[in-house]
Amino acid sequence: MKVAVVGATGLVGSKMLQVLRERRFPVTELIPVASERSVGKEIRFGENAFRVVDAGEAIARKPEIALFSAGTAASLLLAPQFAEAGSTVIDNSSAWRMDPSKKLVVPEVNAHVLEPGDQIIANPNCSTIQMVVALHPLHQRYRIRRVVVSTYQSVTGTGVKAVNQLMNERSGIVGDMAYPYPIDLNALPHIDVFLENGYTREEMKMVLETRKIMGDDSIRLTSTTVRIPVMGGHSEAINVEFEKEFDIREVREILSAAPGVVLSDDPSSMKYPMPLDAQDRDEVFVGRVRRDESQDRTLNLWVVSDNLRKGAATNAVQIAEYLLSRNWI
Repeated sequence: MKVAVVGATGLVGSKMLQVLRERRFPVTELIPVASERSVGKEIRFGENAFRVVDAGEAIARKPEIALFSAGTAASLLLAPQFAEAGSTVIDNSSAWRMDPSKKLVVPEVNAHVLEPGDQIIANPNCSTIQMVVALHPLHQRYRIRRVVVSTYQSVTGTGVKAVNQLMNERSGIVGDMAYPYPIDLNALPHIDVFLENGYTREEMKMVLETRKIMGDDSIRLTSTTVRIPVMGGHSEAINVEFEKEFDIREVREILSAAPGVVLSDDPSSMKYPMPLDAQDRDEVFVGRVRRDESQDRTLNLWVVSDNLRKGAATNAVQIAEYLLSRNWI
């Protein structure tokens, strides 16, 4: 099977290559795609080396699958061209997420919406993915009314430039700035651009994408997203109000049995999820499970996941695996 990875030299693209290899996806020919400055370089994939090509050459080679992590502008331009050539595109940018004609998929939640004719499939925002994996099984049992979520997001979500800024600041080096302020020893309540309503685009992504993935526009959700000086994963404090009353023991049982979820919740032993636990893992870790004593039918959760893996690369590969299992590619 020919598999193109568009944006193969970036943080997420590199992670896609790693995940494809780890999960033994049946790649017979890898087509790494990147910008002109990277064309001609070689990328190792297992025992083999593959030359980085431009998008035109990749399209001409007609890959069965094209995994995209090249940004919104590139996706809007190139994804339709790959699809026209017969490729199934799984796109990690925000280009197609809210397009009503495109599916927005987290396999543990809504793989059932996929159909054989879907040629451009959207991968959700990293912070949305981990939240819906944790909340979906609870929504099925108790029905969510409202969610209040605050995120604590890794610098890797911004990219290499942000990682370099953090490392430079820790080493006392003056360098390029990915953020408008220092990130080391700091917390920035500002991810993506500010909108007219006072929220950032990242915050509104969580609202709109959650409703689409869960298939329920009645869910009320408000979000504050914060960048913090960590690498390895995003963390989220989630307060969720249900329509039905719940039993906390049953909540833990549901989470323990949920696909893709690891319950790590034993305060007496100081056991709770941290980004260090989630790094290089594909699961969504849930802990600090407790009733909100200020309001009826309301639960608090702490949710952590590796944003480059389950929040991006792994979710995209899981979508491809689902399509392959149905013989749709």
